[in-house]
Amino acid sequence: MTTMQRRPEGQELPFNVFAKACPSRGTLEHVTGRWGALTLGALHEGSLRFNELRRRVDGVSEKMLSQTLHALERDGLVHREAQPTNPPRVDYELTPLGREVAGRLLSLIHYVEGSMEAVLQARERYDGTRGAR
Repeated sequence: MTTMQRRPEGQELPFNVFAKACPSRGTLEHVTGRWGALTLGALHEGSLRFNELRRRVDGVSEKMLSQTLHALERDGLVHREAQPTNPPRVDYELTPLGREVAGRLLSLIHYVEGSMEAVLQARERYDGTRGAR
């Protein structure tokens, strides 16, 4: 089943991530990019404040996390809740769509983690043959 998008002229087009102009491509990049995938995975565990999320996603800079959260919020995957306190408190959590996407990503993440012995062996074989040239 193909999902359709409305163009301003009223024409319908199927969403196709392989088409350069399709908006699904940008969302796929947000979701599968290094910081997007890790941010969604971390938020699957529950609501987190910015600095909690930054600590959970080890290695992400404040700037990259902020950009990632903005993109995921714009795509409807993350909800930002600002509390009018002093200092301001901002919590991030997944939307229902974000929970579904994160669940699928976590399946892939767990599969990759569980396959790392085979990956490391393949790397070793590859490096051994490439280094022998």
